[in-house]
Amino acid sequence: MYRHLERRLAQQIRKFLHRSYGLDLPKIVIEQPPRVELGEYALPLAFELAKKLRKPPRKIAEEIVAGIGPIDDFERLELAGAGYINARVKREQLASALSADERPKAEVPRGKVLVEHSSINPNKAAHIGHLRNAILGDTFVRLLRFAGREVDIQNYIDNTGVQVADVIVGFLHLEKKSRAEIEALTRLPRFDYFCWDLYAQVSRWYEQDKQNRDARVQVLHALEEGGNETAAIADLISLAVLRRHLETMDRLDIEYDFLPRESEILHLHFWDAAFAKLKDAGVLSFETEGKNKGCWVMRRGKVIPKEAENTEVAEEDQKVIVRSNGTVGYVGKDIAYHLWKFGLLGRDFGYRKFYRYPNGHDCWISTTNGDPNHPHFGDVAEIYNVIDARQAEAQNTVVEALRGLGYNEQADHYTHFSYEMVALTPRCAAELGYELSEEDKARSYIEVSGRKGFGVKADDLIDTLIASAKKEVDSRHPQLSEEERMTIATQIAVGALRYFMLKFTKPSVIAFDFKEALSFEGETGPYAQYAVVRASNIFRKGGFDPDTFAGDVASYVSTDDFEKYLNGADGNEIWELWLASSKTSYVIDQCIATTEPAYLAKHVFQLAQLFNTFYHRHPILAEPDESRKRFLLATVAVVRRELTRALAVMGIAVPAAM
Repeated sequence: MYRHLERRLAQQIRKFLHRSYGLDLPKIVIEQPPRVELGEYALPLAFELAKKLRKPPRKIAEEIVAGIGPIDDFERLELAGAGYINARVKREQLASALSADERPKAEVPRGKVLVEHSSINPNKAAHIGHLRNAILGDTFVRLLRFAGREVDIQNYIDNTGVQVADVIVGFLHLEKKSRAEIEALTRLPRFDYFCWDLYAQVSRWYEQDKQNRDARVQVLHALEEGGNETAAIADLISLAVLRRHLETMDRLDIEYDFLPRESEILHLHFWDAAFAKLKDAGVLSFETEGKNKGCWVMRRGKVIPKEAENTEVAEEDQKVIVRSNGTVGYVGKDIAYHLWKFGLLGRDFGYRKFYRYPNGHDCWISTTNGDPNHPHFGDVAEIYNVIDARQAEAQNTVVEALRGLGYNEQADHYTHFSYEMVALTPRCAAELGYELSEEDKARSYIEVSGRKGFGVKADDLIDTLIASAKKEVDSRHPQLSEEERMTIATQIAVGALRYFMLKFTKPSVIAFDFKEALSFEGETGPYAQYAVVRASNIFRKGGFDPDTFAGDVASYVSTDDFEKYLNGADGNEIWELWLASSKTSYVIDQCIATTEPAYLAKHVFQLAQLFNTFYHRHPILAEPDESRKRFLLATVAVVRRELTRALAVMGIAVPAAM
């Protein structure tokens, strides 16, 4: 409702400016006053118009306040300071609409959105850094769907790259395993853990003798060529690890629709089609001398026309797309993939079902010849790629390639959803069993490294969080069954992890800490979950069903009651809670516009804080005035609903007890 009223206010201001001054302003800046007693919206508009109208800001503000006339659901506009305009809503109208869960329809952009996230190399177990990617991506999907968008969730699988090649080198050259022996190993419960250790061993083997790296080159060529024993082993290993990744993410309620694999981009000649387009458009050129001799490179910054292709370009302004040995770099295959995403390639994958989630949802995977009856993937209007900040150059190269091919509109709708790394606090690293030097213990965070085998496997982290939460639940609720306590502990652990990963803005380096994440106090998932549980307990103790009450507030509280209690002695304090509850859609719009889910985490924390203050100040069930008691219960019902809704968008469930 808050978002809806803001738009209504902006629309009326825009009409007044056109009518009175002949001005057409496409964007009206609307802020929020620092305190609710000043109003719900603040407009600095007069300051912006002062030069155009050649009048003092306060004079312009006076004219707007005096001349705009009535606005539906607004009490009035007021002049403030040197030219601010504060707008006051009719509290009882907003509260009545909010309690009835009225959600006016907003205009939803046309076209499907593709969110690509996780994209974990299928060579070893997922780690804590992958969890930040997946949680950010999954939450952004939930934000978009809350806003009414149609979303495809894709998880790009680089099954022909260096990381997969290194694990194959480990199996063939270090372990000296046959294909049959490797197949038997893939049936181990946590085969991805075995690969984690092997990957670190291979890195050490490379360091022992540089010639050992020749094995990697041979494997890479075999993978790109396909149709050989090495490629078959790679498929066996990568699919087994991939299945484990999906199982790990499913523990956090993270799902995918489609898994496009790099092998199909090669074998279905996606790259060949893209390569031809890039050469014809002059986006790529062949180097005959210099450091990049024998390579196909992309000129950075702008496309060099064919007639000027001999123009000398500094090597640092070139990006190698095809190496001199003929292998295609990661960026080249990524360009082909993004042409497919936008429906610009003229080719398509084959599709087959790969994984079925417990809820019955099927995840499809690419193949050369697949099922003709499959969902339609690709051909989207917008793309969001959740990829860490270190890949910024590669992402920019793909965008430049799109522009070089003339696809400017698509390039404008291509967003690199960038984020920083996840590390560990020294305390967390010690709890996980790592030996730390005195120097390490003094650091603010400890970086992880998959190649060195130093890091936190995602499943280990989830297991540890669940075990810690379970101890607390066991002590608080011994009367519950083992199954009930485990369900609650899992919901608390997952909520703690997801909230911790979301509360930091994307450019922030996260230092993960068990104690901080699981705390029932402060800005944590359990703190927000506990606020909802506390609200539910009020209804349970009062003999009400919270969902039933929330669905029929109008029969308990009238508009007159809202007016009486929201404008009374302690009206401002309680109104602040109602106003915060009205902002869920508004905050979600902010999150989408800025690609920053941390705003929703902050909203949840602030709403939980306001509710806990309200809870301690108002003994609701002991309230002697029956009409006021019903009003207070309506307040609890609305806050409980909005907190539950916002947490669900963050992928966080609310336990039955805490």
